[in-house]
Amino acid sequence: MDQNTPREASREQDERTQRDAVRTALVVLALCFTLAVLGRGLSESFTVFLKPISENFGWDRAQVVSIYSLTWLISGLTAPLVGRLFDHSGPRIVYALGLFLLGSAFLIAAHAQALWQFQLSIGLCVGIGVAFIGIVPNSILLGRWFGPRLPTAMAVVYSAMGGGVLALLPTSQLLIDHLGWREAYQVYGFAALGLLVPLLLLPWRMFAVGSPHVSKKTDPDFIDNGWTLVSAMRHHAFWALFSTFFFTAVGMYSIAAQIVAYLIDAGFPPLQAATAWGFSGVVLVFGMLGVSALDGLIGRRPSVLLSYAISIIGIVLLWLLQYYPNIILLTGFVVCFGSMMGSRGPLITATAMKIFRGKRVGTIFGTISIGSGLGSAFGSWSGGLIHDFTHGYNLLLVFALASVILGMIPFLIVPALRE
Repeated sequence: MDQNTPREASREQDERTQRDAVRTALVVLALCFTLAVLGRGLSESFTVFLKPISENFGWDRAQVVSIYSLTWLISGLTAPLVGRLFDHSGPRIVYALGLFLLGSAFLIAAHAQALWQFQLSIGLCVGIGVAFIGIVPNSILLGRWFGPRLPTAMAVVYSAMGGGVLALLPTSQLLIDHLGWREAYQVYGFAALGLLVPLLLLPWRMFAVGSPHVSKKTDPDFIDNGWTLVSAMRHHAFWALFSTFFFTAVGMYSIAAQIVAYLIDAGFPPLQAATAWGFSGVVLVFGMLGVSALDGLIGRRPSVLLSYAISIIGIVLLWLLQYYPNIILLTGFVVCFGSMMGSRGPLITATAMKIFRGKRVGTIFGTISIGSGLGSAFGSWSGGLIHDFTHGYNLLLVFALASVILGMIPFLIVPALRE
């Protein structure tokens, strides 16, 4: 009996350590989700500020939309810097800089008088700030805690896209209605800066270490192949993932920026159109979790290809709506297209983290993520140009459909993504 006591004590200690690791992992997940909601919600809030800013200064729609496009362009281009800074300085510095930039940007925008001032604050600073509290740092940090369960954890964080829209867009409208758009920006600025204090007080040293059950010391399958950014860029998987991010973002964002206007032109009342697309924030959560769950059941490649097929069905339903505007087609479109907005992100992220894992994975994944930022900016901008040129939506939908198919092709032909 006495011989078993040390063994039992050791087992109890292991169980206690594992429970503590699980609790800490859930805290890290909640933190990453909250930061992602804040970043996504604050960046997308510009769609609510667009109209009052445009009316206040008498600017045309193209000038104002350039601010939104610049946000996503800068966010994508900043991703490698974020990954490199995370690798070298850790999460505390990265997240703190993100909140500081967001808070400062909104306080500057509250007093802006010229277009370039909005482009500098909301375009440049918000774009960088969102990147500093967004997918790249969250992916690296969660990878240290969830290991093989990273796709599920990333699905939860990616669902912040819908959570941010649902939470902060109505809040933005309420603040504008009651205070005015400049005062609303001040509220957001002071709120972001105020969150800096509790953020800095968190136990970042413990968060940054990761779970002992996921570390390379306890993972017998871990092999650091010494990837560098240069060597990764010579690998076909790097450009396959980059192109998947780019073309998928082009296809989805070329439509997303104009969906409400499209539905209104198709004959739906403005409130119904806005409410229907707003509901995409709800179905997005189920799409994220559903695709990630399928990853464990049928494999990554079939799950990704299925998500693309559903997106394609959504685009076809949207095309039919201009000829047969009815609630059934509208519901089908919102469910199919809305639920797949970003649903592939967690799986693509996990694939990149698996192929290029090592001490420079943050820099490598950040560079791959440029594709998403470039695609989002180019997609929204080119979608507007196509509509203005054709005075309709058919060519725009063909462009979006072709882009989505191009985003899917790497998972059909690239060897590293077919495993």
